[in-house]
Amino acid sequence: MTLLISRPPSPRLLARRVSDLTPPGRDRALDALRAFAILGVVLGHWLVTALVATDGGLHTDSPLRHMPYLAPVSWVCQTLALFFFVGGICAVRGYRSARGRGIGYRRWAGGRLGRLARPAAVVLAVWIPVACLLPALGVPKGTVRTLMTLVASPMWFLLVFAALTAATPLVARLHPGGPLAVVAAVDLTRFALGGPAWLGWVNVAAGWLVPFTLGALYARGGLRGRYAGLPLLLGGGAATVALVLWGGYPASMVGVPGAAISNLSPPTLAAVCFGLAQCGLALLLMEPLRRAMRRPLAWAGVAGVNLFAMTVFLWHQTAMMAVTGLGLVAAGQLPALHTAPDGPGWAALRVLWVPVFGVALALFWAVFHRFEHGRGGRRPGGVRQGATTSPGAVPSVSGPVASAALSGAGRLEPVAPARRSRPAPHAPRSWQGGPGPVLAAVAEGGSAGGARAIRAGRSPSAVPPPAAG
Repeated sequence: MTLLISRPPSPRLLARRVSDLTPPGRDRALDALRAFAILGVVLGHWLVTALVATDGGLHTDSPLRHMPYLAPVSWVCQTLALFFFVGGICAVRGYRSARGRGIGYRRWAGGRLGRLARPAAVVLAVWIPVACLLPALGVPKGTVRTLMTLVASPMWFLLVFAALTAATPLVARLHPGGPLAVVAAVDLTRFALGGPAWLGWVNVAAGWLVPFTLGALYARGGLRGRYAGLPLLLGGGAATVALVLWGGYPASMVGVPGAAISNLSPPTLAAVCFGLAQCGLALLLMEPLRRAMRRPLAWAGVAGVNLFAMTVFLWHQTAMMAVTGLGLVAAGQLPALHTAPDGPGWAALRVLWVPVFGVALALFWAVFHRFEHGRGGRRPGGVRQGATTSPGAVPSVSGPVASAALSGAGRLEPVAPARRSRPAPHAPRSWQGGPGPVLAAVAEGGSAGGARAIRAGRSPSAVPPPAAG
């Protein structure tokens, strides 16, 4: 036996392989919407959250407070409704598929919620000791509170999303008009009738139920047709404009420090109507997205984001804070990193910091992405036994395996000269035994059928697509 150093396959070849091995029944448009939603939230936080250094500490500020004409930035980056919309589709499809395969609710919900809980628990396990240590190092308590607020801000989303996912059997057939009416009644009571402010927190559940149940309706076969999303886009958009112009709601779709009303914390009727418009646009873009995702490079990028969506979402604030803190210690106050966001110059320079935040996030990803996927019960090749997927579900592939698939790194491979397997039609011989099986597992979404096909030496495309789950 000799050793052959395999050549790393080119990105185009890797992307083509991922695309070819993806089951034809997988709805790639849903993966694209989820990737856009996650990246929109990340970019939005990096652009509109400022950590200003004053009096030896840090406090949060926002360019939207000083430059309200930048409110349209929040219209692009506030994409949580899309995440709940896609989540509703996948939850209903997944639960229906699980029941069809004899999988009980407890096992199905445990798998879904575990995917959310594991990476969140790691974030808390890292930050709680850090928060206890910082005051001992001389960091002001106000700064510690500021940092922990930013760390915890994504957690409320996970709690609501987990609760709605767990309640899928109860809300699967709930019409979106029901929770929409609750949101309208709560806002009417709060703002027009002088009701208590705490009543607004009812909208945390009701507000995000609207896009979630809209996704459930789509999963049941509703909202079909080429222009099914047009009424939602036009009606939701018109309602949002009317509420902002004549209803007293702020134009920004994210919270602004010092503002009397936040559209997001808790969600207001304006934010929910804006989410309806986003979902309508998503429905109109379904077919164009499916066509775009047939391009191997585009699909490989979307698949990569979906593999580690929770890691990116939970650690992006930490990445920004790490750059801010290290920069302050190493170089003092830096423009658009530690200074007040009070003018167009700050906004222009802030864009230049985004790639730096991205590098920091990549470092955190390298350390923590392995916790996003369970370690127990794996089949050979990194596929978890009993893992289920849906056409819109995040692939269930272990972190190190997925990392190898996405990096395509070459490695030393034992090759038996007398028993060389025949190369795939478009893969170089040196790739055989390399990341090909990993890519197949990724493309199959971690399905057991894909793993069996790989071990049997057959193309996973010859295996029926995994059932929705």
